[in-house]
Amino acid sequence: MLDIKMIRENPEEVEKKLKTRDDKISWGELLELDKKRKENQAELDELKSVRNKKNKEIAKAEDKKAVIDSVRELSSNIKDLEMSQKEVENSINEILAVIPNIPSEDVPISFDEEDAKTIKIWGDIPEFDFEIKDHVDIADGLKMLDFERAAKMSGARFALYRGEGARLERALLNFMLDVQTTKHGYTEFMTPYLVNAQSLFTTSNLPKFEEDLFKTQDDLYLLPTSEVSLVNIHRDDIISQEELPIKYTGYTPCFRREAGSYGKDLRGLIRTHQFNKVELVQFVHPDRSSDALEEIVSHAEKILELLNIPYRRQMLVTGDISNASSMTIDLEVWIPTQNKYREVSSCSNCTDFQARRGNIRFKEKDGKLRFVHTLNGSGLATSRLLPAIIELNQTEEGYIIVPEVLRPYMNGIEKIAK
Repeated sequence: MLDIKMIRENPEEVEKKLKTRDDKISWGELLELDKKRKENQAELDELKSVRNKKNKEIAKAEDKKAVIDSVRELSSNIKDLEMSQKEVENSINEILAVIPNIPSEDVPISFDEEDAKTIKIWGDIPEFDFEIKDHVDIADGLKMLDFERAAKMSGARFALYRGEGARLERALLNFMLDVQTTKHGYTEFMTPYLVNAQSLFTTSNLPKFEEDLFKTQDDLYLLPTSEVSLVNIHRDDIISQEELPIKYTGYTPCFRREAGSYGKDLRGLIRTHQFNKVELVQFVHPDRSSDALEEIVSHAEKILELLNIPYRRQMLVTGDISNASSMTIDLEVWIPTQNKYREVSSCSNCTDFQARRGNIRFKEKDGKLRFVHTLNGSGLATSRLLPAIIELNQTEEGYIIVPEVLRPYMNGIEKIAK
């Protein structure tokens, strides 16, 4: 959530920046409401001051009843004005709740996702001397995945992992968690998979993106990403400066309706309603959030490099970054049968946007309270990673060569065969 004071003091500058990501942004109603709130507050302060004076006059007044009646009338007016003020503040907060974060100056300005800036390309695109298969056909032949039975029990866009498919997925998750905790210093959490609306408001999934969420009859929501639960660990907390940076990781299944994406990527694991992901979250001092973003990206890249998967790093344009983000870096892995890179990780610097929504602050050495900066990144999502591993490591015989770093997690198995 943006600071209303910043908007009030720099309306044209803030509006100009936000229109690079949402051209419908306008401050007309918001600034009028803010002006009304200021006027109401001035009137409330004046009425309360008068009431306090009259309260002191009651004991000395000759006509006590008249003074008491006057105080009662003032109290009634104050109550009405406070209710009006609350309505104004609610209206202001409703508008602020859906306004996105201000993009960083370095983010390319565009509404076309194809204008993303390629920053880095790693690894060699493999050449095969045989006709390659996609991950669905390979996994089906090796009895690793079963989409038909998944559809029977849950509907479209679900996967049933079986045998070595389930084992490979579990190995991948354990490997990624081990790297992030032992090599990069993250503390691992196992969080609830159901969260309340306030948790989703903190991370900016609500109210704007409710159509993408699965909601239960108990007014709880299935996690769209464990970023939600990890960030909310410190909701309403005051953290000491000495504790920063704080680095958390965790694995959860993630659940998304994929609203508006029907007809896209219907085959296989690429776009499903449920997928597995290891998440990286950091809480940092505002002065080092830019460095922290680079760090998170490098931590996600390390996984791909250890798995020897070709990838590229992309800086997303203003019109394509997430609502809470000021800058987002995507990592995309090479999918041979699609002959293209596909996103496997999004790493974002949310500055103080989520911290304001969740009231996450830290105390500086001089005692001053400030909002922390929060960052998050997929480290990684397996729905794109597993297809890349399967396709890149396939053999002409239809086997899969297990990446060397995963073999200790699979009892030393070097290949998955029939």
